[in-house]
Amino acid sequence: MNVSIGCSGITWRKRGLGDGLADIASAGYYGSPISGVESRDAAEIHRLWTSHGLAPAPGYINGEYWDPAQRDDQLHAARINAKVSRELDLTDIFIAVGGFETVTRAGRTRRQAAANAGQLDMLTDEQFRRMTQTITEVCEVFVEEGVRPCFHTHVGTFVETEEEVERLLEAVDPELLFVGPDTGHLAWAGIDVNNFVRRHARRITSVHLKDIDLEVRERGRAEGWAYAEFEKAAIWTEVGDGDIDFPGIFRILDDEGYSGWLTVETDVTQQPTPFESARISREYLAGLGL
Repeated sequence: MNVSIGCSGITWRKRGLGDGLADIASAGYYGSPISGVESRDAAEIHRLWTSHGLAPAPGYINGEYWDPAQRDDQLHAARINAKVSRELDLTDIFIAVGGFETVTRAGRTRRQAAANAGQLDMLTDEQFRRMTQTITEVCEVFVEEGVRPCFHTHVGTFVETEEEVERLLEAVDPELLFVGPDTGHLAWAGIDVNNFVRRHARRITSVHLKDIDLEVRERGRAEGWAYAEFEKAAIWTEVGDGDIDFPGIFRILDDEGYSGWLTVETDVTQQPTPFESARISREYLAGLGL
């Protein structure tokens, strides 16, 4: 595949951006996702990333798109992100839905319902309609700038389950909303990752590579854990150390002629340092010829 291998700075949340970029470069990655676009312009991001020998990789935006009171702010954020992405020659951005701390009709937050969401934890039909309308408008902002918004699933949000994901993708024009699968969040939500990638392969423009321990997932679902409890029990692993079938996923993408970013993300590592986590994942991918 003609791909660029990136690594997210999320593992370095407690250490700072500079340390993260330096470690990511040292671990052998080509780039890292942009961040902080509200406070940094494209020129500053370019200088900072290239000073570490890294290319800027697609960034990430999310919002509570079902809330009409936030629509104008969400469109404003989209315009800022679209402008910066375009100026950095990035053709993609990940877009996700929020809702972590929103109390559902079931009387709990979606973060508390992680991997166990039922009908009463989901948006109402009217809220879902408003969400798809605003996401459509946000996508139009990006597409007008030549940036493809690719939808990123996330456990603990209002688009987590297979039902929610497929409903959204069906509701929004595929020429406006592309797909940016997160392999770990798909698996954590109980979605067959290989089947999902196969089903949407022609719509996929960028990918987040996460790995998980499915035994932790099943134990947590059975015991009704909240999001943080899954993380404390080490649901996240380095890429190649968990249960995701990456060779199978890459074969599907390769068969469809995929070219774009493959970005490693390990939200919480059990390794001694974030650098060690990044090194393990990069060596695994190198062993697959990437």
